[in-house]
Amino acid sequence: MTQLEALNQALFLALNGAPDSPWWRIAAATVLADDLILLIPLLLLGLWFWGNDARRNVALKACLVALLALGLNQLIGLIWPHPRPFAMGLGHTFIPHAADSSFPSDHMTVFASIGIALVLGREKPLGGLVLLASLTVAWARIYLGVHFPLDMVGAVAVSGISQAVVTPLWTRAGDQTTRLALRLYRKLFAWPIATGWIRR
Repeated sequence: MTQLEALNQALFLALNGAPDSPWWRIAAATVLADDLILLIPLLLLGLWFWGNDARRNVALKACLVALLALGLNQLIGLIWPHPRPFAMGLGHTFIPHAADSSFPSDHMTVFASIGIALVLGREKPLGGLVLLASLTVAWARIYLGVHFPLDMVGAVAVSGISQAVVTPLWTRAGDQTTRLALRLYRKLFAWPIATGWIRR
């Protein structure tokens, strides 16, 4: 076992819940680990349906960054599959999960990708909130026994790489892509736009 892996496992065991953990803490962690991610699509849809064109541009870029990062995660999992804690007999697991590769964390990747994209896209308050939420999700998924701490660090690194890849491409073609998406959106959602439910 390498020193880094030993540190990874030691940090996991220090953060992981125990059989005598309070029920309310496990319940709260479960909500954070499984359900908080549902707020991400709601946030992006809110930026698109009720935001101005600049916010829509940022939301579209953030989606692209997250999708690329998730694709990189799948590639990493195929090249270097790292077992989850419960697959190694480590700690305690409180929620069911497939025994697939743990590194990097997809949940953390989504939060980090969206948060970084929003911060760099001049939506710092929203991006800051997403990044703050990502820390609670990271803790919860380690606490419940389905991820290691380095899975979260890896997710942030992959998100940063994805941002670095997408940004120059978006600088060249982002405005045109947003305009095309807006044309399609205005055709598909003509009726709710006309009624004033969502922004044109």
